[in-house]
Amino acid sequence: MAEKRDYYEILEVGRDANGDTIKKSYRKLAVKFHPDKNLGDPTAEDKFKELGEAYEALSDPDKRAAYDRYGHAAFNGGGGGRPSGGGFHDPMDLFSQVFGGGFGGGFEEFFGGAGGGSRRNSGKQKGSDLRYDLEISLEEAARGIEKELEIERYVACEPCGAKGSKGGGGIKACSTCGGRGVVARQAGIFIQQTTCPECRGAGETISDPCSTCKGDGRVQRECRIKLRIPAGVDTGTRLRSSSNGDGGVRGGAAGDLYVFLHVRDHDVFERDDSDLFCSVPLPFSIAALGGELKVPSLDGQSSIKIPVGTQGGTVFRLREKGMPSLSNGRRGNLNVTVQVEVPTKLSSDQEDKLRAFSESIGEHNSPMQEGFFKKAKRFFDL
Repeated sequence: MAEKRDYYEILEVGRDANGDTIKKSYRKLAVKFHPDKNLGDPTAEDKFKELGEAYEALSDPDKRAAYDRYGHAAFNGGGGGRPSGGGFHDPMDLFSQVFGGGFGGGFEEFFGGAGGGSRRNSGKQKGSDLRYDLEISLEEAARGIEKELEIERYVACEPCGAKGSKGGGGIKACSTCGGRGVVARQAGIFIQQTTCPECRGAGETISDPCSTCKGDGRVQRECRIKLRIPAGVDTGTRLRSSSNGDGGVRGGAAGDLYVFLHVRDHDVFERDDSDLFCSVPLPFSIAALGGELKVPSLDGQSSIKIPVGTQGGTVFRLREKGMPSLSNGRRGNLNVTVQVEVPTKLSSDQEDKLRAFSESIGEHNSPMQEGFFKKAKRFFDL
């Protein structure tokens, strides 16, 4: 019996490698030696199993500690007082766990859409993930809301119970691909693998296909799906609705629905992360005399105390009147910039009073003007 190789050597990592390094190396090598990508190499399957065993041992802290202390003997039944690490899982299942999940169909990307690893055992093709773009208002993004989506998707065929067979007994393993769902052909030094044209990747053929679904085990339907949108989302936020994508072929697992959010531009507010910004006109009289100014906020109307002599462009911060954070729920601030509003139409009496007011304050009651002319004096002396 051949002596087992060192697990660290198999995974091509050092003994001080951390978990992320070990996983990264396993992912690279598992794709390289996957049997469905090496149909012409009789040693690939053994290498693939060897990789799975090594990764399972070194990715588990307890098993790794036992292996570092006792070597392969740690998993040989616990003789001589040494701990037993137990058996190892099916390398295909382990591969699925590491590569499974995510938008676009798990690890199928490595097999050109054929999904050889997933169909190799079950013959059930998983349904596709779906994308839905949803536009919401800023107020809805601030408070959170439940939306009902209308989406066309594949669902299980009821007449045949998703089997694809009219009577249920006409299902046989595909003779073209041998139930694998993929076929391969030699092209020089390369092996090209494609979805089986006979069974379309299902690994099965049906002699009495259901008249409703034509043997697919699923049909397209307009579906209504309720989606809860949390407070604090922003444009680009992606929400996942598990198993609400397309149903799988002949009872295969359903894919997921991914909803991409777009928050509409607001008429009043501009947003920067959790902070909101707006500009509000400030009457000339309140700017000069001080007072109270009503301003809009997501909670309704708020008030700002305006000090005497407030200048245009002054920013007032209303704490926790902005958007909630999606991560912790804390609200940002509302930043209000005031723009002093100058009257455009005055009566003769108002003009006379304004001139009298201007003459009464003179030049020494305008600090901004006085400061500007001090800086620009050299230009006026030319």
